[in-house]
Amino acid sequence: MPTPADRSDDAQLRADRALADAVLAGAPGAFEQLVRDYQGLCWHVIDRMVRHPEDTRELCQETFLRVHRSLHQYRGESALKSWIAQVAYSIAKRHLERKRIPIAEAADDEGASLVERVADGTDLEAEASGGEAVAQLHAVIDRLPPMQRTLLTLYHLEDMPIGEISRVTGLAEGTIKSHLFRSRKRLRELLEPSLGVAAA
Repeated sequence: MPTPADRSDDAQLRADRALADAVLAGAPGAFEQLVRDYQGLCWHVIDRMVRHPEDTRELCQETFLRVHRSLHQYRGESALKSWIAQVAYSIAKRHLERKRIPIAEAADDEGASLVERVADGTDLEAEASGGEAVAQLHAVIDRLPPMQRTLLTLYHLEDMPIGEISRVTGLAEGTIKSHLFRSRKRLRELLEPSLGVAAA
């Protein structure tokens, strides 16, 4: 028997498919609606990767041009949000590769039991509550490599589940958990002196 969450997911997929079909049919205002609905997501993904407002603006435009040209490839099997995030991520990743900017720290082998702890749904902003503390949190996130910044954003700010992030980035779920674990550990180390956040 379908759960309320399943019904909600099905309704979202139907709405996504309807919007995509409207854009493909050239319905007036449909593409503008799609851009309005997903420009925040697109900015989040690209800005966390490239950290340069002018480049982010250009790459967001490139993303929506690519979305417009490739929307016929969207099958409606996953959320339109994930599909658009995947396009944005691949464009930002290619941009960094062209500039020869490393997108991730070298992996280190942490125990799997530690890696799994990332799935506890920790609210990073709640851990650093207060306007100044949240600003410090975002400043520290900016010091992480592009891959870690983006994964933290998708997981904690866009509330994407690990499986969906895997589809967006093409990374294995275990790799994503490992990146998230290391990123959160690094954030705690950087925040501990100024905010009193205990290291994990």
